[in-house]
Amino acid sequence: QVQLVESGGGLVQAGGSLRLSCVVSGSTFSINRIGWYRQAPGKQRELVATISRGGTTNYADSVKGRFTISRDGATYTVYLQMSSLKPEDTAVYYCNVLKALRDYWGQGTQVTVSS
Repeated sequence: QVQLVESGGGLVQAGGSLRLSCVVSGSTFSINRIGWYRQAPGKQRELVATISRGGTTNYADSVKGRFTISRDGATYTVYLQMSSLKPEDTAVYYCNVLKALRDYWGQGTQVTVSS
């Protein structure tokens, strides 16, 4: 089993920054990828950014150049640095782990960007 705990959400004005953290624990061997997804009210959950076991990153077009995903391999902590935030970034952000073709999810953290 894999456990994920997110933190770092909150309320910020447009143009501001936030950093989300996801601590991954439990059976961490053979994790293929860790990422962040988000879900806004009335919308489907969407990919924000991922980082593979080898360190390859992938971003949604809507956040490229503004968000950065990184990983502390020693502690299996993944960060999402969000800058130049926009009201449309408002959502619940979920940490995701892909391991052996199975998805694991955190409980989510709310990010609200005011205009």
